[in-house]
Amino acid sequence: MADDAISVEVAYARPGEQRIVSLQVPKGARVGEAITRSGITDIFPEIDLGEAKLGIWGKLTREETELQAGDRVEIYRPLIADPKEARKKRAAEGKVMKKGARQLNADSEDASD
Repeated sequence: MADDAISVEVAYARPGEQRIVSLQVPKGARVGEAITRSGITDIFPEIDLGEAKLGIWGKLTREETELQAGDRVEIYRPLIADPKEARKKRAAEGKVMKKGARQLNADSEDASD
């Protein structure tokens, strides 16, 4: 099987725990097949392949994508917050804090007079 197999990895992480499973798959194997063969869904039963986004080395891909030797298949968890909204919220809070900080400085200067 050495000539007709390639080495790949399947990775999944959740807060506090990650797993990378190395395995051999036949040449021509697809992402979905590697995930199934890795057994990672038995280790992390919360993985919903119907909903999960998949990637190879950080680039989004599909279950039907043919694997190349050395590929790392990544299974991504759903986001709990929209990154754009979180950034907007932090920016808005930062502006409020800066305003408040200026007001505090002005108040302390008034108090020292």
